[in-house]
Amino acid sequence: MGRVVDLAPSGPLALPVTGLGRGWESAAILTLTLLILSLGLVTLYSASAFLAQRQGFPDYYYVLRQATGVAGGLAILGVCAWVPHNVWRWLAWPMIIVAWILLLIVIAPGTESIAPLINGARRQLRFGMTLQPSELAKVAVVVWTAAIAIRKQEDFPSLRRGLAPFLLVWGAIMVPIAFEPDLSTALLVGMTGCLIVYVAGARLTHFLFLGLLAVPVLYTQLDVAFRARRMISYLDPSADPAGAGFQVQQSLLAFGSGGVAGVGFGQSRQKLGFLPEAHNDFIFAMIGEEWGLIGVTSTVLLYLLLILVGFRVASRAPDLFGQLLAVGLSSMIAMHAILHMAVGLGLVPATGLALPLISYGRSNLLVMLASLGILMSISRASQRPLPVGRRARA
Repeated sequence: MGRVVDLAPSGPLALPVTGLGRGWESAAILTLTLLILSLGLVTLYSASAFLAQRQGFPDYYYVLRQATGVAGGLAILGVCAWVPHNVWRWLAWPMIIVAWILLLIVIAPGTESIAPLINGARRQLRFGMTLQPSELAKVAVVVWTAAIAIRKQEDFPSLRRGLAPFLLVWGAIMVPIAFEPDLSTALLVGMTGCLIVYVAGARLTHFLFLGLLAVPVLYTQLDVAFRARRMISYLDPSADPAGAGFQVQQSLLAFGSGGVAGVGFGQSRQKLGFLPEAHNDFIFAMIGEEWGLIGVTSTVLLYLLLILVGFRVASRAPDLFGQLLAVGLSSMIAMHAILHMAVGLGLVPATGLALPLISYGRSNLLVMLASLGILMSISRASQRPLPVGRRARA
């Protein structure tokens, strides 16, 4: 018999090396981010052109403003990808304190000149530029929670020593946001923080206990007039079709009109004054109308891939802080996308959360791009060789 040639690799298996760090995770995050941003700018132009002209602006007014945010956001992404992720651990307290102070300024009496009432809520600071402090608070809570959780490993079995300190700081952030009012963002901040400390080792029974205690508080908040109307329209969309249920009904009409392939780019009828906030809160419905099931499926797939890569970065992080930080940032992006899509489809009550990287709004855009840059930084830090047992699965 002839000699058997061994074609198996002689060395350990390794992922390809890119200029962004070992493996493909950073390159995948950047590629998916650019694809979603491109889809967002195209959709935003179609969704906002009529609104801009009705307000006396050029049809490209909103998309041009968003494009400047994209340019600045990509620069921030690059900086965050370059900065070592452990730097954020030392910035945790300054970030949470700055976010808290800005949130207090937004709701404080006498600050209406820089924090005006818009659509019944005070959420923005305007001082030459527009800033939404609750967006900064989201990433500040993720960074702070991840930084403190690594020091609380031995205290998590105790509710008082383990979870209580987190609740105090989360509450200091969530209460001003709820008073804006913006209950959906406050709840998202709390859910993200809880997820991080659960991954860090907090007991599930503590969360169940706290959930029971929170029920009366949530009930009183949901009993507020406008929220009560939203809940009624969610449970029965036909109960108030011209009022609280109008947005969701118009959104569902947009999805139904799109069919499989959509009505075509720029051909949406719902954006002509029928669907409120078509360029922001209900932009996913615009994708459904103009691009149909194909566009909706493609959008969901892009977000799914981005989130899966984010959790893969977490699983390969070089330290516990990096792991918790990646889990928190990936979860924040995932919850934003899922809740926005669910609102458009009438699966949950209206929340007002943006669709990451697509909805109009530069504060949210900058925060999301910064978060993705931090994920890339964590991926870059994972350049140490993998344990033998994991190389075959890499």
